[in-house]
Order: sequence, then structure tokens, then C-alpha cells
Amino acid sequence: MDREREFPVCRKCDAGSMVPLSDYGREGATIMYKAWVCSNPDCGFNIRIDNGEISFGRQIQQSFK
Repeated sequence: MDREREFPVCRKCDAGSMVPLSDYGREGATIMYKAWVCSNPDCGFNIRIDNGEISFGRQIQQSFK
């Protein structure tokens, strides 16, 4: 059965969905759902976990690492 995932609606803009992003830790371990970002490019709302602290609304920018 092929089911499409439903993501929560962004509560800031109500137009996009909050989609999860994963990352890798310092030692290469996968960090599932490190951030959630609004799919609406005009909104840009995001929630992140950095070193155990939750932050939200930071400016989204490209990483050059």
C-alpha cells in the first residue's frame, strides 16, 4: 500500500507544511528530525535542535561546510 505522508501545517503561515530534515552528528551518527522547516519558501519558519536546545525562527541560509 502506497500512502503519502501527511506533515503538520505551518502555524505561522497556514500555507505550507512543516517537513522534517535530518543531519549527521560530530561522530557521523544520524540525527533524525534535527529540524522542521516550512515548505512555503515565502514563510521560512523553522524549528531546530542544536546541542540539546530548541530554537525557532532563525534565518534560513545555505551552509557551505
